[in-house]
Amino acid sequence: MDEVLKSYMAYRTKINAYNYIDYLVSWDSETEAPKECFKERSLYLGVLSEERYKIQVSDEFNAIVDELSKRNDLDADLAYEVSKMKEDIEKVKKIPMDEYVAYQVLLAESQNIWAQAKEADDFDMFAPTLEKIIEFNKKLCKYWETDELKGYDVLLNEYEKNMTTKEYDVFFNCLKEKLVPFVKIVSSKKLEYSNALKGKFDIDKQKEFVKYLMDVLCFDKNRGLVKESVHPFTSGYGTNDVRFTVHYYEDLLISSIFSAIHELGHSIYEQQGNPKYNDTFLSGGASMAMHESQSRFFENIIGRSKEFWSIHYNKLKDIFKEELVDVSLDDFYLHINEVALQFIRTEADELTYPLHIMLRYDLEKMMIDGDLKVNELPDKWNELTKQYLGLDVPNYSLGILQDVHWSGGSIGYFPTYALGSAYASQIFAHMQKDFDVLNNLETTQKINEWLKEKIHIYSSSMESKDIFENAVGRFDPNYYIDYLIEKYSKVYNI
Repeated sequence: MDEVLKSYMAYRTKINAYNYIDYLVSWDSETEAPKECFKERSLYLGVLSEERYKIQVSDEFNAIVDELSKRNDLDADLAYEVSKMKEDIEKVKKIPMDEYVAYQVLLAESQNIWAQAKEADDFDMFAPTLEKIIEFNKKLCKYWETDELKGYDVLLNEYEKNMTTKEYDVFFNCLKEKLVPFVKIVSSKKLEYSNALKGKFDIDKQKEFVKYLMDVLCFDKNRGLVKESVHPFTSGYGTNDVRFTVHYYEDLLISSIFSAIHELGHSIYEQQGNPKYNDTFLSGGASMAMHESQSRFFENIIGRSKEFWSIHYNKLKDIFKEELVDVSLDDFYLHINEVALQFIRTEADELTYPLHIMLRYDLEKMMIDGDLKVNELPDKWNELTKQYLGLDVPNYSLGILQDVHWSGGSIGYFPTYALGSAYASQIFAHMQKDFDVLNNLETTQKINEWLKEKIHIYSSSMESKDIFENAVGRFDPNYYIDYLIEKYSKVYNI
């Protein structure tokens, strides 16, 4: 290996070390850090952010990346990685260092502030922090704009390349035209089943079933773990350190079940990536929408299927013998697929879920490209909730404060949830051509193997659009619409 490559590898390892510290601190912050630690923690993270910034914009590292970007003797993976790093460097260099560090410090405290505001049902506690986050993201749009990308499109491109408001508007308009009328038909009907899931469900028993699900979905516990957090999430670094969280409600059993299956979908994607990318900048999932396609595939297409529960419901009943004694498999299946307009996105049924995403997409456009102010957000949220879901929001915790994403600076992320759900339906249709997906679901091993071969093994060594199209062809939202209409027509006998 020549000296330039050796120097690049050394810099890469150093940057990854800083990123790894960020990952561990973030994990700790959201799972078990004491409330009073965050001011000191943000100070130290500010120092680390400044050091990483200096490395990325240093003349020496820039010269190395420039030289490598001009060479034609690099293998495809390294050439792609260098091109991505060059692009990232140019973006970082456009942000003044004092602003970059101040923003990292802000984010180190913001999620804790959000969590406290949500618990207290007090938007005013979080509003000043959110205003700073939005203002910084508006600055990012200016720093990073190109002839093709301006305003909100700049942020959307960070989470899913080549998806701008133009493409998302077409996608969401398709859903509004074809899906919203069907949602109105379904939501006007009532499912008839004998016994619903009622009462209290011991949290330790819920945790026992989540561990069972980890085995069913073939999660490698030697390379990952599960904990609790206010908002379920998955994080990791490479294929050997993958972690997810679940939030438990004593009176809402299916919340922990489906948040666990959702996060396990993310986790399997991370664990099944190609380990050769672990110490590179190409590890992890290819994009947010691709990641969501995996979590929504397992959560909904597999996890809410009758075939899955015909095998695993007995285990759930064994754990909750008294609570589920009168709840049949048919009752349970109808319950988990019941369409019920509700406030919380993460608890939304599969059919109405994209309406929650459209609401957030509209708000983000108005926040970044329009003149919607932070103090106007709650009222606008409530207005759109009434328009899309027909619901009157009773408080901040069920409305504007329910999601963690904006507190982490993730503006432009939400649309990938709906896009990922649509991707999942197309993946399912093509997987079905190779084998009967819903047959033999004692474990998801065969499904995992297919996903690994077609998608996971590439990690982020290619654009997600290329990985997706190579696996299942050009994106077509009608797979999603057809899947939902076919499934819920059967569930509701329409």
